[in-house]
Amino acid sequence: MRSFHMPQPQRSTGASLRVVAIIRFVLPLALCLLALGFEFGEHGGANEAQRENWPGMSEMVIFGFIGPAAVFATMTYVVVLLREINVVHSRVTELNQGLERLVAERTVDLQTSNAELAQANCRLHELDQMKSDFVALVSHELRAPLATLNGGLEVALQHPDDLPVRARRVLDLVMGETLRLTQFVQTVLDVSQLEAGKLHLNYGPLAVQPMLRRAVEIVFGPDALRVDWHIPASLPPAWGDEIYAEEAIRNLLRNAQKYTPPHSRIELAVMQGDHCMQVCITDYGPGIPAEVQDKIFEQFYRVGQSGELAPRGWGLGLHFARSLIVAQGGSVSLTSPAHANPETPGARFTVELPIAEEVQDDGKAAPD
Repeated sequence: MRSFHMPQPQRSTGASLRVVAIIRFVLPLALCLLALGFEFGEHGGANEAQRENWPGMSEMVIFGFIGPAAVFATMTYVVVLLREINVVHSRVTELNQGLERLVAERTVDLQTSNAELAQANCRLHELDQMKSDFVALVSHELRAPLATLNGGLEVALQHPDDLPVRARRVLDLVMGETLRLTQFVQTVLDVSQLEAGKLHLNYGPLAVQPMLRRAVEIVFGPDALRVDWHIPASLPPAWGDEIYAEEAIRNLLRNAQKYTPPHSRIELAVMQGDHCMQVCITDYGPGIPAEVQDKIFEQFYRVGQSGELAPRGWGLGLHFARSLIVAQGGSVSLTSPAHANPETPGARFTVELPIAEEVQDDGKAAPD
């Protein structure tokens, strides 16, 4: 950091002060002697009558005494000013030296703090990498036994009529929980890979309507009739990864399914924007309070609901959905309340994806 340097004129000011202090005595005295000598030299040979009428007395008083006295007073005032300037410069120099010391101390403290922050940041990066590696390792190791468990349950449930009713119910329950755990492990693994930049995305044109129909069938199954469709007959293809774009849509549909009463409708609308395709998923649930809408896409965050009636979940679905869409050059936004009815304000999630034709016309490469 550059230090401040003020001019230090103490020596020149002190020398000027000494010179002026000498001149203020010498100059008036020289002027007085010069004036007196001139008057006496000019009128010294006059007779007594001429001396009585001699006007040089007033000139002698003016030029020999008053003039030098005025010069002395002026020089004295200059000396006073120089002394004050000298004092001010001394104080400025002291302040400048103190400021330089303070700046040097603060610079050392700042360098020390920066070094500590750099070490802490490096440590945080290491811990974050360890966390990602640990999550990826655990998720990967869980996939194999879960796949085996799912396969065994599927074999056991191939002939459900041969099983006792109680055993079949237990196996169905275990099968459902195992599938849910498998889905959670896969989601955690995908989130970890996406954050580490290791999730490979295959970009290409997306047929929006077939993708949405598959997502609705997978999420709602036989209950798909509760979805109200608002899709134009003709739509251009969007641009993105078909598998992960559909995965993001499914996560948003599952969120709407969780928080919407069983007999309420869910609206699925598609609109073509200026440069993007918009997919809107609107529910008639309790809505999302304004004070937590900024947190709704954070990992493991869920709107405060507790108790046996609270929907199941881990708070990863919305985070993963937005991360996947953003990685494909799109965005996910939230609007809540979505309806005027205060009893069912609902929430609307809007997914925006680039239009394939415009991406290709612009010659833009797919995002990394």
